[in-house]
Amino acid sequence: MAVWLVRAGRNGELEEFVVENNQAVIGWDRLSDLSGVESRDELKAMCGDVYAERHPMAIAILVGQLWAFRERMSPRDLVVLPFKTRSGVAIGEVTGSYQYRPESAAGARHTRPVKWLRTDIPRSEFGQDLRYSLNAGMTVCRIKRNNAEERIKAVLAGKPDPGLEDEEVIIEEIPDLEAYAREQIRDFIARSFKEHELAHLVDDILKAQGYKTHLSPPGPDGGVDIIAGRGPMGFDSPRLCVQVKSGDSSQDVSVVRQLQGVIQNFKAEQGLIVAWGGLTKDAVKLARQLFFQVRLWDGNDLVEGVLRNYNQLSEEIRAELPLKRIWALVREESE
Repeated sequence: MAVWLVRAGRNGELEEFVVENNQAVIGWDRLSDLSGVESRDELKAMCGDVYAERHPMAIAILVGQLWAFRERMSPRDLVVLPFKTRSGVAIGEVTGSYQYRPESAAGARHTRPVKWLRTDIPRSEFGQDLRYSLNAGMTVCRIKRNNAEERIKAVLAGKPDPGLEDEEVIIEEIPDLEAYAREQIRDFIARSFKEHELAHLVDDILKAQGYKTHLSPPGPDGGVDIIAGRGPMGFDSPRLCVQVKSGDSSQDVSVVRQLQGVIQNFKAEQGLIVAWGGLTKDAVKLARQLFFQVRLWDGNDLVEGVLRNYNQLSEEIRAELPLKRIWALVREESE
């Protein structure tokens, strides 16, 4: 049994689609049905014709990923999907062969059927070296070094990652450097901003966005951690009630319903839930119905808020969370 990393869109735009439809998908829609391709050389020739503008090395990388997805993946192999649009990781089991679906939406025409077994595994369940592998800068790749297959099976079964014992950690793939940097920032925030300190960080982000805020002191908060409003005194719209949940576990629908009541009690107009460990599918669904009243942030959204507003954060927060911007060459791998 092998373990495969398969992403769902350059920016994760197909993540909900693949989970809801029990599929793994890749892009490269300029390529037609691959079912009749008989050899890797034939696939290379096809890719060379369709993507004639690409460098030969880029073609070789593309062929390797397509061949793995169509030919090397087997039923009962595991597929790992590290979410980009929300926190956590999904793991599923391949249940069939490659299928071409020309009627599907862009990016979802080359498919494998997958039974998703868990869709809410916190990244913190995996050791740092496995999280590094999950940030590999490829659309499709096999994860196998550092006893990855047995360790991922253990996490899937609800057991702790057994890690490595007195072995050298081997890095298998060149990572997506942006994703890897964000993962490091997430880990640092998780260690350094626990419980009320996470609310303090959220409060600072809101101030950087132009809100006047009141942060509740540590302890019972009556269901609201932060009150925020616009204008010189904070009286202007939108007026927000904010709840901050710092744990690694997903928050359920009751958190959204509680926030609805808090908004009414405080005569606010809108609410924000910051759930470091993400929210359950039902909670996200209810929040969509309350689109004009409630917003959800998970750990990824919070990191994005830090990065977008970093220069406007307080000196205190920047001292506790020191960051530096770098530039890196973008590796083009999909359309």
